[in-house]
Amino acid sequence: MTDELSRRLLRSMIRIRAVEEAIAERYAEQQMRCPTHLSIGQEGPSAAIGEVLLPTDLAVSGHRAHAHYIAKGGDIGALIAEIYGKATGCAAGKGGSMHLVDERVGFMGSTAIVGGTVPVGVGLALSRAVARKDGVVCIFIGDAVLETGVFYESANFAALRRLPVLFLCENNLYSVYSPLSVRQPAGRSLAAVATGLGLEATSGDGNDVVSAHGLLADAVARLRGGAGPQFVELATYRWREHCGPLYDNDIGYRTPEEFEEWRVRDPIARLNETMIAAGTIDAKWLPAVEAEVAREIDGAFAAAAAAPFPSPESAYQNLYARPAGPEATTWR
Repeated sequence: MTDELSRRLLRSMIRIRAVEEAIAERYAEQQMRCPTHLSIGQEGPSAAIGEVLLPTDLAVSGHRAHAHYIAKGGDIGALIAEIYGKATGCAAGKGGSMHLVDERVGFMGSTAIVGGTVPVGVGLALSRAVARKDGVVCIFIGDAVLETGVFYESANFAALRRLPVLFLCENNLYSVYSPLSVRQPAGRSLAAVATGLGLEATSGDGNDVVSAHGLLADAVARLRGGAGPQFVELATYRWREHCGPLYDNDIGYRTPEEFEEWRVRDPIARLNETMIAAGTIDAKWLPAVEAEVAREIDGAFAAAAAAPFPSPESAYQNLYARPAGPEATTWR
């Protein structure tokens, strides 16, 4: 861990949070007409893996994908435009917050279906193996994905074929409003489940971004060395509601005490304090970065607001459709 790497990790987390805080602040303006799932408070895993993966590596994600997209290098202007439903969005304004893509940097897509991109990621890894191409595929998942059948099928296949797949599990304790205690037997380790499927698995603290970076760097190094699929579980916690810009500590599924316990483990504050104490940055560094990021975000929102909506005709482009008449299904 070098001083420069520490600064990049901190800057990445600041940038991810600032984008999502801006989304939350402006959501009530009714210009973002799609559901949005924020990962404020759990920026550590994204920032860490963003510094490990190469631009030529691939990644896929689920419904809470903003941080993953940004950390992989996705264009922020295209992200905001997509949430605004504009033609300049990363999915041409058709997908919204949960359907992000930037193939330019290897972010191959996200989907609202829990576990939906797991077989897609494994398929991408298989295609690389068949073509004898280098590189790894990172599949971002949450703890609830281990309760889907498609995870077991895909993990088994990845282990069988020793594919270069990293299953990066952000364990934030909840599936919507359901804690692990009502979804998993007491004492079960998600990493142990992965090990039982033939994956090499490790666990760590996702809110300690330096430690998380070390675990992920080691796992990816093993992948590049041909060790077969890896599973890294990182404990973390979302601060805001499951879906939307607000807080929901008042509705009873989690306690204010639990929330506060995790809030004081804020990954940004922890790394910032450590770096100041070590002399890696001074007190002026953080405000300067925040101002730079704010200018970038303001520009992205202004561009999104000014951009056109997709044309009605574009709704019929890039999809499977059956033309009139006896013709077979074709790609349009």
